[in-house]
Amino acid sequence: MEALADSSLVLRTLHLSSSNRPSQQIDEMICLANDRKIEIRYHDKDALSRISKNAKQDQGVALDLFLEHYQSEDEFIAKTNNGYRLIALDGIVNPQNIGMIIRSCAAGKIDGIILSVKKSAKISPLIIKASAGTLFRLPIIKSADLAKTLEHFKAQQAKIYTLSSRAVLHYKEADYGDKTIFVLGNESDGVSEEIEKLSDFAIAIPMERGVESLNVAVTASLLAFMH
Repeated sequence: MEALADSSLVLRTLHLSSSNRPSQQIDEMICLANDRKIEIRYHDKDALSRISKNAKQDQGVALDLFLEHYQSEDEFIAKTNNGYRLIALDGIVNPQNIGMIIRSCAAGKIDGIILSVKKSAKISPLIIKASAGTLFRLPIIKSADLAKTLEHFKAQQAKIYTLSSRAVLHYKEADYGDKTIFVLGNESDGVSEEIEKLSDFAIAIPMERGVESLNVAVTASLLAFMH
């Protein structure tokens, strides 16, 4: 419903299950789709679930959207004349975490997210739902090889900061330049050794009362709202 009501989004097809019970929400979706001249297709429940890839939560509705902010590193660099702050995800596999990271970054002072297409969870309905629709408002830079992507950005004078509990540099005391990339690591293993070697600086978020680490999405929130 939110996507259909957002005129800034490019939409393709509204998919509905033919077994849906009559409801005001479904009627409103059909009206919105008709007003925007979006194709409507009906499917049996199993076919709809194959389209949504989320049988437990699709509620008999799916929508094809064009993610115009989904781009390559070259496209992002070509469009960005000024400085930027990016967050790169090194092996984040939980869709809920990625969705919440995107939401915090869209709300805060982050200009885009670098997402590996190999080692991280793929963009999916679960990520879109967890991001509360903010996925459509933030550049997502797809990377086939995160190490090579970061090397590319470093060649453009970007500085790479990895989060590490072993670091001595306080994340609020680091001297960030015009082009900054924060790397957040896997939920269990942290930043990979290959990416750590590329890092210019390791920074830490100090912990109290013996707490070892924060959820990766919470860490992203702290970085996104840092001045």
